[in-house]
Amino acid sequence: MSTLNGRPTFLLVHGAWHRSTCWAPLQDELAATGWRSEAIDLPSAGEQREPSAGLYDDAEEIAARLRHMEGPVVVVAHSYGGLPVTEVVGDHPNVARLVYLAAYMPTEGESASSIHGIPVPEDVSGVAPLFADPRAMCYGDLPDADAERAIGQLVPQSLRSLTQETTRSAWRTVPSTYVVCEQDQVFNR
Repeated sequence: MSTLNGRPTFLLVHGAWHRSTCWAPLQDELAATGWRSEAIDLPSAGEQREPSAGLYDDAEEIAARLRHMEGPVVVVAHSYGGLPVTEVVGDHPNVARLVYLAAYMPTEGESASSIHGIPVPEDVSGVAPLFADPRAMCYGDLPDADAERAIGQLVPQSLRSLTQETTRSAWRTVPSTYVVCEQDQVFNR
């Protein structure tokens, strides 16, 4: 993919329990103002296979997409997406910037479960439980109709993806920005 007027292309990486379709409204806005974007589906979210996909599978999916994108690329990671992005983006010279949007920004050896102090079960082959109230945790600032639509699009998330530890920290070598969402209920506690 070539750049448009020298502008970077955005690679949008979703969080846990989501798919690339969650980025559709942002992609429409970007396209309307002349920006290119691609959204990726991570294998750990959605219909699960055996063995279940994990953080490293997600990182490889991102790496494969980046290998086919001509730079410059700005990678935007939301929530869980920050974990596999942090694991892999430092290896790709076409990445101009990394944006963490209310996302995990781990150091080496961290996982979603360790960051939240959640013990890792012996068997991580299943599906991670969803928040008891996804409306309150993820969509509290949306109009009811938008929140209901978003909740209806949630998919299973592999437990393995939330327990595997990162081995690298891309933000140490790639220019990075962290966006704090004032009403975030997962990272702003």
